[in-house]
Amino acid sequence: MTEKPTTAADVHELVEQHDVRFVRLWFTDILGQLKSFSINASELGRAFDRGIGFDGASLTGFNPVEESDMVARPDPSTFSLIPWRPNKNDAVARMYCDIEVPGGLPYEGDPRWVLKRAVERAGSMGFEDFVVAPEVEFYYFRSAETTDGVPEILDEGGYFDLTTLDAGSDVRRETVLALEQMGIYVSSTHHEAGPSQHELDVRAGSALGAADDIMTSRIVVKEYALQQGWHATFMPKPLGGANGSGLHIHQALIKEGQNTFGDTGRPGELSATARSFIAGQLRHAREIAPLYAQWVNSYKRLVPGFEAPVYLSWSRRNRSSLIRVPQRQASEEGDSWAEFRCPDPACNPYLCLAGMLQAGLEGIEKGYELPEPMEENLYHLGPDEMAARGIEQLPSTLGEAVEVAADSELVLRTLGEHTFRRFIELKRQEWENYRIQVTPYEIETFLPRL
Repeated sequence: MTEKPTTAADVHELVEQHDVRFVRLWFTDILGQLKSFSINASELGRAFDRGIGFDGASLTGFNPVEESDMVARPDPSTFSLIPWRPNKNDAVARMYCDIEVPGGLPYEGDPRWVLKRAVERAGSMGFEDFVVAPEVEFYYFRSAETTDGVPEILDEGGYFDLTTLDAGSDVRRETVLALEQMGIYVSSTHHEAGPSQHELDVRAGSALGAADDIMTSRIVVKEYALQQGWHATFMPKPLGGANGSGLHIHQALIKEGQNTFGDTGRPGELSATARSFIAGQLRHAREIAPLYAQWVNSYKRLVPGFEAPVYLSWSRRNRSSLIRVPQRQASEEGDSWAEFRCPDPACNPYLCLAGMLQAGLEGIEKGYELPEPMEENLYHLGPDEMAARGIEQLPSTLGEAVEVAADSELVLRTLGEHTFRRFIELKRQEWENYRIQVTPYEIETFLPRL
């Protein structure tokens, strides 16, 4: 399917053209878990006019039972056929929904609404778009079962490996074709550095559409792995001795149709807008950490030595920095991008992009100064030297990250009081549940000796 609808009338036409019988309405809870219910295609008129009511009391982070009435209103621009379902005679389609409360107002606990508010702030500052290009990493395993706590890998391949070492190449190809049928263009794909680890690079687009695309990519990757009897996971650190999976996000602000991050007068240099935006993300990176590194396991990835960023610095070449500005040729002088390297693919992409954007806009609004780039490998510097240079680190645990976020006025404004309160509560509970566990490591190491 290549058509890109924009209105309800477009959707009705496509439904008739492709003989769509059922439409799945998709949205996420506060933690980024995809939720769905299905309606008969004959109900689309009601869905567009009034929305479809549902009970939100049992959804994570949504309203309690005494105020649980919710309304899902589909976004026609997100309509696409589901390629792994029948595509002739009773085809199935999907649309993402905005969640409302009865009466038509946006539900403040809807992650899509949180991102829309951030984009609106950018618009009020004169930027017509926040464009991002995500690189989504993941692992294929033989199944979700483990042996001695370790999942079974499919290959021993490494970065860019080809042929027999890359057992997932055919499944990646089928996944890319399915995504293209759903209107998501994958610019490149390859085997990543870890055994049985892979990456999809999605073409740049507006933030809201990109967040929708990340959610869709996750479910499509899993569906096509399942067809092989495999298990695909976006868990940040599924293997202890290998690279974790990241969600590197290339980003730029657009004004009057132009990328504002390049300095047109000095090829290869960052504009004042870009410098302040990056400075804002660096200054607030610790505060927004639970938005891009959301789970206990996320902080097993954010450790030195595995290409995941730990230090609050930026560079042009150094991949140990939190933000990297890839160097461009002189012919690309107006096309600079900043790569934000600390998110992982298990985050809620709507909250992640909202936090990134709000932090960067804060830098622009308040005129933050960008420090000098750090081009040397920061993993080789000791703690004393890091401290002498004034280089801070990201939080080392979810517990630390949540408490930093809980004190952040920026995170409160980003999420809104409703979502902020529920998100912090959920993350504190997750950390407490993890903290009190007695692990096999502790039993094996300490029980014989203590």
